[in-house]
Amino acid sequence: MISRTVARQSRSLTSCLRTSSKPSLPHSQFNTATRIAPSSCRPISATRWYSSESEKKSDGEQKTELKENEASVADPLKKELQAKDKEIIELKDKYLRQVAEFRNLQERTKRDMQTARDFAIQKFAKDLVDSIDNFDRALSMVPPEKLNVKDASEHQKDLIGLHEGLKMTENILMSTLKKHGLERFDPAVEGEKFNPNEHEATFMTPMADKEDNTVIMTQQKGFKLNGRILRAAKVGVVKNS
Repeated sequence: MISRTVARQSRSLTSCLRTSSKPSLPHSQFNTATRIAPSSCRPISATRWYSSESEKKSDGEQKTELKENEASVADPLKKELQAKDKEIIELKDKYLRQVAEFRNLQERTKRDMQTARDFAIQKFAKDLVDSIDNFDRALSMVPPEKLNVKDASEHQKDLIGLHEGLKMTENILMSTLKKHGLERFDPAVEGEKFNPNEHEATFMTPMADKEDNTVIMTQQKGFKLNGRILRAAKVGVVKNS
């Protein structure tokens, strides 16, 4: 803007010099009118410079005001954006918690359903084990020497046939019960150590050739339903000390 003003002043001075170099007219009453310099040759007031500075200042003020307006508009938008981001984080956290709770609920429901299926026959199995014990007692009442087929008489053959029939019935019954999770165990046959979670000690006796807490006799066999103790086995245990 200053360069334009300087160029404009230089052009005005040049035109004034050209006008003044022209020959003057004879002295007359009209000479005073012709000597008046045109308005373009008049010196430009200093207020022109101040006006440019004021314009410059006004431009700076306008830019400052514009920045302030932009900042005043941006602050609420920034706060609103931060609030939305915070809300999104909270909603995402709630969503993940709900998903985790739903999956835990599914797992618990699945386990409860499986437990209900596994132990639905628990009461029935408890009532059934007494009948199985009777089968076992009936079979144990026949001495092994009377089951010799070669030396058997007519009456012994009938006894042997009855014993074999009861044994087959017991085997089929135990096989069927095993399919549904009910199993019988005998700690004395397997030579187990005494386990208070599975065994019930009815007596203790010293035996030099056996270690302490070894099961030496089973008075009543135990039963498990899908790995859970349905009835503990009643056993005799070695106690040397």
